[in-house]
Amino acid sequence: MFPAVFPTPTAWYRRARTVAVATAAAALAALLGAAPAHAQDDTPPALADGFGLTQVGAPEVRSGTDFTITVSTARLGGTHRIRILLPRGYAADPGRRWPVTYFLHGGGGTVDDASAAPALHSDDMITVVPDGGLKGWYANWVMQRTAVGAADWQTFHLEQVVPFVDANLRTLTDRSHRAVVGLSMGGYGALHYAEARPELFGHVASLSGGIDFGMAEIRAAVLATELNLTGAWCAVSTSSPAGTGQCTGYGPYVDSDAIFGSPYPVFGADHVWNELDPAAFGNLARLAETDTTLYTGDQGPIDHFTALASATVHHRLAQLGVSSRLVNYGNGASLSPGCDGGHNYGCWAPVLADYLPRLAASFAHPA
Repeated sequence: MFPAVFPTPTAWYRRARTVAVATAAAALAALLGAAPAHAQDDTPPALADGFGLTQVGAPEVRSGTDFTITVSTARLGGTHRIRILLPRGYAADPGRRWPVTYFLHGGGGTVDDASAAPALHSDDMITVVPDGGLKGWYANWVMQRTAVGAADWQTFHLEQVVPFVDANLRTLTDRSHRAVVGLSMGGYGALHYAEARPELFGHVASLSGGIDFGMAEIRAAVLATELNLTGAWCAVSTSSPAGTGQCTGYGPYVDSDAIFGSPYPVFGADHVWNELDPAAFGNLARLAETDTTLYTGDQGPIDHFTALASATVHHRLAQLGVSSRLVNYGNGASLSPGCDGGHNYGCWAPVLADYLPRLAASFAHPA
């Protein structure tokens, strides 16, 4: 006897109920904005070498939207990590392009510092966290034959990492959809990069940044990193992996003139400091078309001075007729219960939680 062509009433009912349940679940998922099943893939996109970067080993994969690659480049000694945070909707919408934010960590820190600020993993943008070195200062060093080897950090970031990311990920490549954000040493790097390459970055934010090289205290902070004087700065800073507060130091000792040359204003010896000073009027004028935000507390031996530096930059921008947003949250009481107004992720994490939605809104409605 041939098998029955039509299902029995019981089988038909079970099949209909299964279809109904699946249909209802799909409808509920659509209403809730849930991503389809294929968007839960934990495999990050494959990236191709290029722009002087060669990947080393396999990526460190936390998830399909949070992974770290290691690269080598002739512009830097050793190997260096780049952490990439993708929006959760990245895989589900292959036709969509996304704005990009570059997050620059502080002195003594690593790309893993991003874990201390959950807001960095945004569903509105791609976030790239490149290694800045323990004391790279986001600069092409004056001295290249030190214990750390080649040290062209600015070239690495702006001429290699940025085009590498644009070539490998679905990014929006105009300046209105690219931001650079940094804290402490990275606060200097962010403002300097926005000034050096205004065609790349339409948005910049400096958090507790060392952004006024006219201040002896800021120059002294740079010297402390060069000489690995952790007790002078690092011990009170939490620019450390995952924001633990356990700074690992600034790496091997290098000459005090290694990064920016002589810091002493004698016979023009400090000309590199002056040329790269983010607070110099000539550099600030390059932010005329850039959305600029400055955050700082004013407590402790570091943010006391970053508050002064931030106020100087804000005032000078106003003198140039350039608008900027300055948020001095003082002792942190108005910002977060975990913020003491000092140089730490207890303040920086809520600051980023305040800034990134504002940035996302700017990305969505560019001027």
